[in-house]
Amino acid sequence: MSSKVENNIKICSLLPSATEIVYALGLEESLVAVTHECDYPVEASHKPCITRSSISPALSSAEIDFRVRRQLSDAGTLYHLDVDLLESLKPDIILTQRLCAVCAVSYENVARIAHSLSSKPQVINLEPTSLEGIYQTIETVGVLTGVRDQARDLIKHLRGRVRRIQHMTSRCEKKKVLCLEWLEPPFCAGHWIPELVELAGGSDELGEKHRPSRQVAWERILSYNPEVLVVMCCGFSIERALQEIVILRQRDTLGSVQEGNVYVVDGSSYFSRPGPRIVDSLEILATIVHPELFPIDYPANVVRQVTFEVPILSQD
Repeated sequence: MSSKVENNIKICSLLPSATEIVYALGLEESLVAVTHECDYPVEASHKPCITRSSISPALSSAEIDFRVRRQLSDAGTLYHLDVDLLESLKPDIILTQRLCAVCAVSYENVARIAHSLSSKPQVINLEPTSLEGIYQTIETVGVLTGVRDQARDLIKHLRGRVRRIQHMTSRCEKKKVLCLEWLEPPFCAGHWIPELVELAGGSDELGEKHRPSRQVAWERILSYNPEVLVVMCCGFSIERALQEIVILRQRDTLGSVQEGNVYVVDGSSYFSRPGPRIVDSLEILATIVHPELFPIDYPANVVRQVTFEVPILSQD
């Protein structure tokens, strides 16, 4: 297939990760619509917005969790899709996913709406659960849009960065790590995150590698007692996640809390998005798990170490 961009193709992205892939492949001129969460690169926020959510991110973690469960039960989706705008834009391809109902407009709704559109767009399900799956997603978009060579070059570059991290951590002692995608209730990380932890020189025994994240009891977390705790709340920036971090004050028997090894990262921009910046996420994790190997000083809006004034447990 030719590597030349097909300028006449029209793409609608219903995923922030897909939007990032489109831009990374040089297809931004073909992108006609994005979601309200597509904020990277910044130019994406100037594209027509095709979705909105009725759940306010200003609510507490517990309240968001309650409303998400209720709305999914009642309506089957968390998002409203602007069908009239979509019809006027006449996309040829709609990039979406059916992996997680919390992350995007439900696949069934998208497929039904696409069938009613005059342009009869092709609905593409991007559903990676692993790092390799993310590479395949990038190639899928490249093949569909006629830029397969660019996609393969990008994948080659990403693989090289991963190999560098893996080489540097291959002989390190594995640290006991816990990644939480939500705090109240706590959800351990799934899909590609435990894989990234392993590549970064750690082990997340509560994580579900290549499987969905799942709720986990605080009692189990306390029993596991990780050396390093990484909070990567799905959909939250660091500043928003820090509003919830007070919950950990009640878990001051955790070794990671006692030792000041609690880190909050920008889950919304990095860890939750299966696009090119997932390798940035790996590099951030490597810095957290093995700072002696990766002494990189990331800005405060990317990773923040959190300390608490907690009593030191007696050794008697």
